[in-house]
Amino acid sequence: MAEGSKSASQQVSESVLRVMIAGGGTGGHVVPALAIGRELRDKQGAEIRFVGTERGIETKLVPEAGFVLELVRSGQLKNVSFATRLRTMLDLPLGIVHCVRLMREFRPQVVVGVGGYASGPAMMAAVLLRIPSLAYEANAAPGMTNRWVGKRVSAAAVNFAQTTRYFRNAQVTGVPVRPEIFTLPLRPVGAPPRLLVTAGSNGALIFNETMPKIVAQLLDEVPGLTIVHQAGVRRLEQTRAEFAASGADPARWSVESFLTDMPAQYAAADVVLARSGSTVAELCAAGKPSLLVPFAAAADDHQRKNAEVLVQAGAAEMLLQRDVTPETLLEHLRGLLLDSSRRAEMALRARSLAKPGALERIAGMVLQLAGR
Repeated sequence: MAEGSKSASQQVSESVLRVMIAGGGTGGHVVPALAIGRELRDKQGAEIRFVGTERGIETKLVPEAGFVLELVRSGQLKNVSFATRLRTMLDLPLGIVHCVRLMREFRPQVVVGVGGYASGPAMMAAVLLRIPSLAYEANAAPGMTNRWVGKRVSAAAVNFAQTTRYFRNAQVTGVPVRPEIFTLPLRPVGAPPRLLVTAGSNGALIFNETMPKIVAQLLDEVPGLTIVHQAGVRRLEQTRAEFAASGADPARWSVESFLTDMPAQYAAADVVLARSGSTVAELCAAGKPSLLVPFAAAADDHQRKNAEVLVQAGAAEMLLQRDVTPETLLEHLRGLLLDSSRRAEMALRARSLAKPGALERIAGMVLQLAGR
């Protein structure tokens, strides 16, 4: 009886889909990882375990979402000092060994790597253990981790067609974007124009420094314009003070630390000034014309490459950070905000790049790799 009971228990255990999701560091990695985890947990009853590092935002977001997080040692190799690179190279074998042990304990049927510090050792461990693996890549040009493992993983889910060449068995799935962003209402004809300035939870120093210098003139030259500017917590008070000192009508601008209602903000915006990381997928889903200023220090210049895809499609304008001055920023924004017919065309071009159903496609790839 005991042996039969044990066998039944083992069968139940084997029937549960177990997926390990590795990576993180920034919201661009962690947010889609959590979306994938929720989709598999809530719709497939999967048991999910995350792997990250202590320095990433995953230490806050993953436990808050109700998932188990395992921490491994890993670090940066790009755009860092020699000492940091050396420490990372010494930590990498230890991280791989740690991930091998975690996988032998958890026994995942699939390992998903979303990029970032912990993704490298985890995906290498999965390859060594011959566990089916899926790389997720949101950018036009993969980061170092995904380039290392790209030809060794079982499959890859990517956002841009040109990215498929870096991986085995790659599919263009798109990026998980909140469903409500795909169905935003159209802006009413004749509504006063709105500019949304956003750059993630920390804001962007280049926007915080430059917008106060042009806000008064921009409001003067674009009738009825209002501006919502996300500055980040650290620069909130200073940016607000500089907006106020500009003499711009305070009823027509708002500076916030962090915007939590992004679907509503996109719905109200006619033009978005933004960086070009994972935000580009939301801009396409929302069908919003944008002026993109790629983060110059982004690994492998991936933000510029993301922006170029939208520019080539006619969905956005790009202004390189080295070229940002009060004069150039004013010129680009004024041109977009005063040309409603061009904005309408850009909106259509942006929406043509959107990929609804990305989350379901990615989850389907996981199930296929697991033999489900």
